[in-house]
Amino acid sequence: MKKLKIGIIGCGNISSIYMENCQKFPHLELVACADLDVQRAQAQADKFGIPNTYSVQELLTDPDIQLVINLTIPKAHASVCLQALEAGKHVYTEKPLASTREEGRLILETAKKHNLFVGSAPDTFLGAGIQTAIDLIEQGEIGVPVGASAFMICRGHEHWHPDPAFYYDVGGGPMFDMGPYYLTALVALLGPIKRISGSARISYPERTVTSKPKAGTKIQVSTPTHLSGVIDFTSGVIGTITTSFDAFGGTSLPPIEIYGSEGTILVPDPNTFDGPVRIRKRDEKEFVEVPLSNGYVQNSRGLGVEDMAKAILEGGTYRATGELAYHVLEAMHGLHDSSETGKHYIMESTCTQ
Repeated sequence: MKKLKIGIIGCGNISSIYMENCQKFPHLELVACADLDVQRAQAQADKFGIPNTYSVQELLTDPDIQLVINLTIPKAHASVCLQALEAGKHVYTEKPLASTREEGRLILETAKKHNLFVGSAPDTFLGAGIQTAIDLIEQGEIGVPVGASAFMICRGHEHWHPDPAFYYDVGGGPMFDMGPYYLTALVALLGPIKRISGSARISYPERTVTSKPKAGTKIQVSTPTHLSGVIDFTSGVIGTITTSFDAFGGTSLPPIEIYGSEGTILVPDPNTFDGPVRIRKRDEKEFVEVPLSNGYVQNSRGLGVEDMAKAILEGGTYRATGELAYHVLEAMHGLHDSSETGKHYIMESTCTQ
């Protein structure tokens, strides 16, 4: 079977699962990794048996590497993606696609100019949980979808992450950190977004890190940490979303609910690949768990890369596209813009469901 030679830039917290899974997917061959911290890159290369440890520039100029997986911090996503595309390499980046809409558009334009593919996390919507929910909707099990709700409530990442400051900088916050999972899942379930409105706030201007090794460090918060919004989908469905780093104790509400004319689906956590998926139809008194419809139930991060690599090598389409990621990026900014202006934000982009 044909394989695409892969290089990973960014060897931080999230890289381990990509490095592990890249060696399981049939169309991927992980041949190199790079990081600004050379020792960190070497440690990951040793741990996962990666043949080459490079500087970023060495990886980008290696003619054998065909696709770059960009796992750098969000503020560096655009810069690294653009460098890789200019070097003639396909790109798959962690979420979000970029920090700004201007950067996101430039990534898509550059890829088109060079006839290259761009993909982006999250790819969790390709897992068994979300795909089962999509199947139920497409099969008409809840009739015509009319509404949706999504909730991501937590106390923030300074309590567990080893280096959490970037979560509270511009381009971070709960919407840009976790919103991509929820909005991507909603678009996969219900189609593209037409209009959005939101309210956002910074509840605590300063945070204290309690996780090691930076316990006691103070973080100045530069981005909203609690946001609620209303989403109007092109299909006519009306949804709501709340993301927060400010709530202690979380919520008992399902991560996502889809309401239809004939029933309701409880959708699993879009930050995971598995279930459970539950459905309650019009005349039923209780929710019933539904068997999952495909085998991707483990942490399969990198599945979107595999899907894209197969399309590059064999033709056809892939699903975790740059266009989808840009649509979600615009929606996230739209929620913030709406809060600042007090007006609805009308989406300019669209994407294939």
